Amino acid sequence: MKVLVLGATGGTGRLIVSDTVAKGHSVVALVRSTAGANLPGAELIEGDPRNEITLERVLDGCDAVVSALGTGMGLRKVSLLTEATRALVSAMTRSGVRRLVCVSALGVGDSRGHGGFVFDRLFQPLLLSHAYKDKHRQEAAIRASSLDWVIVRPGMLTDDPAHGNVRAVVDLAGINGGKIARADVARFVVDQLTSDTWLRRAPVILW
Repeated sequence: MKVLVLGATGGTGRLIVSDTVAKGHSVVALVRSTAGANLPGAELIEGDPRNEITLERVLDGCDAVVSALGTGMGLRKVSLLTEATRALVSAMTRSGVRRLVCVSALGVGDSRGHGGFVFDRLFQPLLLSHAYKDKHRQEAAIRASSLDWVIVRPGMLTDDPAHGNVRAVVDLAGINGGKIARADVARFVVDQLTSDTWLRRAPVILW
């Protein structure tokens, strides 16, 4: 399988690339700059993920896409995820590439209010309000598409070693925050490339 990875140079994206290569897939990584982009085993292509023409070009020959794009914290409005995802959905539809696995976050969409008291009442509204609005629009664009999508909503990300045991749920009763290692997120995401277990669903993943 040939996989296009967006957001490949981020903390989780790097691990997704590594795990995808380790599983025997070929990887194309669309990056802003190839300078300093250390992604062994991946073909690096410079470009803007918001550009549909660029996306159609790099999708040539691909079987699936992983989006691990992120915007980080901040007080200013952001729209990278919205713009890139809308362009990606259009490019994938025209190119006939159907499988999309997108890394979102616990607290987006119908998982809002399940991040725990401190996160829901303080951290998200003060530092992540604009980023989460962008993620919400991103998810909406994916859900409105005809693609074979999986939206993965991890809890708070850590750089701990992988535990190997991931709890994936869509019934959020009793879920009030939680953590998960980026390494475990990466493995779960890569598994979704060839599994239909969570097809057209948005599981929250935690330890």
